[in-house]
Amino acid sequence: MLNTREDALALLRQYNKEPFHILHALTVEGVMGWYAKELGYGDRADFWSMAGLLHDVDFEQWPEQHCRKAPELLREAGAGEELIHAVVSHGYGPCTDVEPVHEMEKVLFAADELTGLIGAAARMRPSKSVMDMEVSSLKKKFKDKKFAAGCSRDVIRQGAEMLGWELETLMERTILAMRSCEASVNKAMEEL
Repeated sequence: MLNTREDALALLRQYNKEPFHILHALTVEGVMGWYAKELGYGDRADFWSMAGLLHDVDFEQWPEQHCRKAPELLREAGAGEELIHAVVSHGYGPCTDVEPVHEMEKVLFAADELTGLIGAAARMRPSKSVMDMEVSSLKKKFKDKKFAAGCSRDVIRQGAEMLGWELETLMERTILAMRSCEASVNKAMEEL
């Protein structure tokens, strides 16, 4: 059964070996936990975090079936339908027609791509950190289509619209969310 974070991490590691994919999963986990508390869902923070941790469970081994293979893997592990829907809906558009409905799903949809862009921007900084990153520098990277070209600007914009937020608000909040978990993610990566 998928009852604890340890269960979720074991499932993630069963299907993901690349450090980059583990790093991304841990980052989105931390970001989702931060958003849960920030948006008044603190009692559901563990669920939001688990959805973040497992959102790409199928991506490394089945990239062409991303968000279509995940339900099978999650059901086999004992995940509930609410978690499965959340994980699958983050790929709405390019991967699946399962639309994000709940606020948590919309946050996951929006933040997933944006954490990739922010992470790439952080790696270019002398500090290699989000701790000193400002929204203004992220906006410059966002406008540069060649920078982190794999991070869809359209998906990030669509996510902000789904949430009813300005793009700058999404950027600012996601930077803060990544600051909140950067140290713990780095520590976890060292321990792998």
